[in-house]
Amino acid sequence: MDAELLEVAVREARAGRAEGGIPIGAALFHVDGTLLGSGHNRRVQDGDPSMHAETAAFRNAGRRPTYRDTVMVTTLSPCWYCSGLVRQFNIGRVVIGEARTFHGGHDWLAEHGVAVTVLDDAECVDMMTEFIAAEPQLWFEDIGETP
Repeated sequence: MDAELLEVAVREARAGRAEGGIPIGAALFHVDGTLLGSGHNRRVQDGDPSMHAETAAFRNAGRRPTYRDTVMVTTLSPCWYCSGLVRQFNIGRVVIGEARTFHGGHDWLAEHGVAVTVLDDAECVDMMTEFIAAEPQLWFEDIGETP
């Protein structure tokens, strides 16, 4: 089932790249598999450094009384900013497409009781590897580092 959920995030990542942005996608699901919201990194498109994929998916899901019964699915290990979102709103589970090209805060999430699954999906790895090779400056800007 995780691979099926990931496909929604992968579609979002592809859409973001097609728009000239960073190919990271995410989706927020109810634990029963119902899609609540999805989105992709829009930092470039919107000129907004806070518009990460997980943030977009979270915003598109809308307000809920609790997020404990939700699963955040993302194509790439969540950065500290997005990991903080998961903790702040008590999202109970995170499914990650890959953590080879970027190892974000998923270990910290697991240490704090979030169920974390890293799928090591080949398409997610290839998408990020190709993007980083093609646009290293944009990548380093996105992760807040200098080359």
